[in-house]
Amino acid sequence: MGGIIARALVEAGHEVVGHDPAAAARARLRRSGGRALASNTDVAQAADVLLCSLPSSAALQAVVADLQRAGKPSSPQLVIETSTLPLADKLAAAKALRKQGRPMLDAPISGTATPMPQQVWVMYLSGSPAACREAAALARAFTLQAPRVGPLGAGTKLKLAANHLVAIYNVAYAEMVTLCRRMGLDPAVALQHMGHSPYIGTGAMRLRVPFMIARQYEPATMKIALWQKDMQVIGDMARSVHCPTPLLDTCSSLYTAAMALGLGEADTAATAEVLAAMVGIAAVKPAAARPAAGPRQRRSAQ
Repeated sequence: MGGIIARALVEAGHEVVGHDPAAAARARLRRSGGRALASNTDVAQAADVLLCSLPSSAALQAVVADLQRAGKPSSPQLVIETSTLPLADKLAAAKALRKQGRPMLDAPISGTATPMPQQVWVMYLSGSPAACREAAALARAFTLQAPRVGPLGAGTKLKLAANHLVAIYNVAYAEMVTLCRRMGLDPAVALQHMGHSPYIGTGAMRLRVPFMIARQYEPATMKIALWQKDMQVIGDMARSVHCPTPLLDTCSSLYTAAMALGLGEADTAATAEVLAAMVGIAAVKPAAARPAAGPRQRRSAQ
C-alpha cells in the first residue's frame, strides 16, 4: 500500500522520496516517478512530511530509531503513520517521535491494494485537529475520504473494528459460496442478485466473492499470511478490554487452515478453499505450486 500511496502522490504533482529495505519496492518507486533514497534517515532529511506504511511493530521501532539519527528537524515534521499495528506500539512511537520534534498521527487506511485508491480508500485520521487537517489535504491524492475520527489512537481502534468485520465477512461469503455449490446453484448467480442488494450487498462481497467463484486468489488484495498479523492484533485488543469475540475466534481457525494448505500468499478469499476441502470439492493448487504456463497461456493472461 505504501507503493500505491507514493504513486498517487507523484501523479497528483507532489515530489516524493522514499525508502524500503526491499530492492523491488525501491524499483517500483522509481518507475512511479519518485526518488528512492538509501535510508529512512535520508528520507527524513529530504522530506517535509513523512508517511509510514509498515508490516510490523519491529519495523515501526526501526523507523523511529532511524528518524532519531536524522536529528531534530528545524520545524515540526509531521509523521502520518498508516500501518495496522497494536495500539500500545503506535502510542509508544508517537511519544518517541514527539520528543524528536515530529508530531505523529495515527492514520490507518481501510482498503486493499488497488490501482485507484482515491475511489475507495478511507483514512482514519486521529490526533490533533490541526495536524489532521494538514494530513487530510495531502490524503486527497490517495483516499476517497480522510476524516478525523478522534484523538490519537482512535484511528487504530476504528480500523480494528472494521477489520474484525472483514475477517468475519470473508468467511461468511466463503460459506455462502460453498453452500451454493453443494446445492447445485452457480455462486455467480448469488453474487449477481446479492452483490448490489441494499440489504445484504457489501463492497467486501463484491471484492472477494469473484475470487471464490473463479477459485483464483492471486494477485492478492490482502495476503492471508499478512492478514494473520491483523487477526492477532484484533484478538489481543479484544482480550485486553475483556470483550468476547466468538465469531472472530471461529473464523480465525479457517485462516490458519488456509496457511496449512499453502495459501499464505493467496488473497483472504481463499478461506473458501478450506470449506471446499471440508465438503470434498477438489482442491486448487496455490499459484507457486502450479506448472509454468505455456506461451499461449501467457498471452491470454496479459
